[in-house]
Amino acid sequence: MITFVRHGQTAINRDGRLQGRLDARLSDTGGVQASALAGALEQAPVIRVISSPLLRAQETATAIAAAHGLEVETDERLIEIDYGEWDGVPLRLVPPEDWAKWRADATFAPPGGESLVEVQDRVASFCDDFVNDSDTVTVAVSHVSPIKAAVCVALGADPLLTFRMQLSLASITRIGGRPDGTPYLLTYNEVAHLTVLT
Repeated sequence: MITFVRHGQTAINRDGRLQGRLDARLSDTGGVQASALAGALEQAPVIRVISSPLLRAQETATAIAAAHGLEVETDERLIEIDYGEWDGVPLRLVPPEDWAKWRADATFAPPGGESLVEVQDRVASFCDDFVNDSDTVTVAVSHVSPIKAAVCVALGADPLLTFRMQLSLASITRIGGRPDGTPYLLTYNEVAHLTVLT
């Protein structure tokens, strides 16, 4: 099983800006969320913790790995979508005509950025490598777009389905594998471990 974990909060996503490849650290709240994730996964049979190379994911992964005495591995396929020129831009300032194109066409990419199809292709490759039907868990710490892409892979769905999903910070999504390697969605957007923070 792959347990996908979205990283904790940063100042950039707290402020409602597209974060993309900007390499921000966790905020104080994000650090608390990472600790809550570590506690939630402490009893799981985790055999590896793999992270996006971006710092917010690495910091989240480090908290989880420490609870299992593991080192964090890094995999570029887990990196956030590249928003190109939209990195750091408040969502409300993205030109409406471009936003409409993006929501209607999975091959559309922001200027200098990456399309949903490209994200789904690399995440599908990651799932092929790590999903299995055993009782062990691979934790994959990633970002909103790659995790939604993994759900689309598991469901055999169009990448545009991503726009009909809401994925919370510091949430858990689990994808299992059939004996033949076919992925399936087990849980989505688990956040019960965060109730201790409210």
